[in-house]
Amino acid sequence: MNGGVDTPWARMRRVLHRARTGVRKAGVDYFRGEGSDRLALTALLLGVPAIAGGTIAQPDWCSPSALVLPIVAGGLLLRPASLLALYAAAATALIVESAVLGPYTEEDASSRVTPGTILVVAAVGFFGLLIAQFRSRVGVPWRRGGTMLFDLRERIRVQSKLPNLPRGWHREMALRPAGGQSFSGDFVVAARTGGGRTLEVVLTDVSGKGMDAASRALLLSGAFGGLLGSLPPHGFLPAANGYLLRQDWDEGFATSIHLVLDLDSGDFELFSAGHLPALQLSAGTGKWEEKSADGPLLGVYDGAQFDPTKGTLRPGDVLMLFTDGLVETADRDISEGIDRLTGEADRYVGSGFHGAAWHLIETVAKDVNDDRALLLICRQ
Repeated sequence: MNGGVDTPWARMRRVLHRARTGVRKAGVDYFRGEGSDRLALTALLLGVPAIAGGTIAQPDWCSPSALVLPIVAGGLLLRPASLLALYAAAATALIVESAVLGPYTEEDASSRVTPGTILVVAAVGFFGLLIAQFRSRVGVPWRRGGTMLFDLRERIRVQSKLPNLPRGWHREMALRPAGGQSFSGDFVVAARTGGGRTLEVVLTDVSGKGMDAASRALLLSGAFGGLLGSLPPHGFLPAANGYLLRQDWDEGFATSIHLVLDLDSGDFELFSAGHLPALQLSAGTGKWEEKSADGPLLGVYDGAQFDPTKGTLRPGDVLMLFTDGLVETADRDISEGIDRLTGEADRYVGSGFHGAAWHLIETVAKDVNDDRALLLICRQ
């Protein structure tokens, strides 16, 4: 560690190590959380003869097809190996029921083991086995899978929350995933650094959209959140680029824009990695100006350089960051989308852009099947 010196790069390596270790531990905890399924297997194995007995004793009230109930429960609770034991018990119960109730006849089909009954039980068993194999591969019990996804979504939401700004500043963010899903390939990480004098915000658009990009966005949002503030501003995008390259994903590129804003003076720097330009509204002229910075996509090649552009937010000025899903569609190019976005944004000048972020997404790109994100920083 360079002779014991705690450099930013050393801190970055520690952050990434803790993030990877935490992910591994979380996976082990969830996998071990399933524990033994012997209790569930025992209960379901006892349920099979109980259902068979009910079918034999009261065929009018308990149909032979009721055996699908423990099979469905087994698909949700048991491991594949245990599930096969349950299936063997269910098959034995069908044979016993058929022998006791007698052969299938059309006159008394409702209380007999029919070919349709066998087909239904077998089909349910097949899908139950697929579910059990999926749970085994993921390593997450069905009871906790939804909870884990909810927890991940809430962690991303909290991490994406913009910090409070001092008096004289207003910030808003809106993010809408493709297809109305809960996870998005667009994400934001933000922090106040330099003793609270500086606001750093990173808006990233991962390649792909919806759930296809969401898994990569989950990993990147945690890594980027750890890097932000641990490195000087000019070192963030090179570190993020190196992180993506090490993942070696088939579709692993992303665009990103990094805002570094001095909350005392209003001076800012924008670093871009193949991202769309930011838009700045000048209160003096009432016009929107594109603020572009040079830099390649993240995750394309090593040693990339990211040169910033600089500017100043004066009282009444607005800075808008957004992803391409907001302004680009199959029948509309980016320049037309930006013109529409700025035209709608002009409507909120008088209100100080309070509540504008969500309304702009709803107005400009409500029905677009792509992830959309919009960030507004206003100096009042």
